[in-house]
Amino acid sequence: MREMRRKDRELPIDSTKEILQTTEYGVLSTVDEYNTPYGVPMSFSYDGKSIYLHCALEGHKIDNLLNNSNVCFTVVGPTEVIPDKFTTKYSSVIVFGKISIVTDTENKMYGAMKLIKKYSPDFISEGSAYINTAFNKVNILKIDIMKITGKGRS
Repeated sequence: MREMRRKDRELPIDSTKEILQTTEYGVLSTVDEYNTPYGVPMSFSYDGKSIYLHCALEGHKIDNLLNNSNVCFTVVGPTEVIPDKFTTKYSSVIVFGKISIVTDTENKMYGAMKLIKKYSPDFISEGSAYINTAFNKVNILKIDIMKITGKGRS
């Protein structure tokens, strides 16, 4: 895979992982059968090894990932425009990996609970009950990370 051009802006891996732990959403980028790119904002969770997402059982992204499992997932941390310097303070992470639909019950529940713990930490038991009612109506997706890069300007 290609190396980052601006090495002076590369973030340490600990900072990169922290951004993945704390950012609320990212953009999942796929390509369709005609090689047309498709990016969709999604909520996600990161467990230190993989990224988990949830979605409908069918649709554009499902068609794309079944056609080509290579994906890019991008998150942007807090930004601050510096108007008089014509620049922006930022931090971002790009993940390259292979995406799959989680099919076994144990791992699907794991991914779903990671999302509940991130977005609804005060409602774990209610979230677990909700997952049980919606379990067969949603897909849990897993990105197996091949490469992570973090970049920032402060």
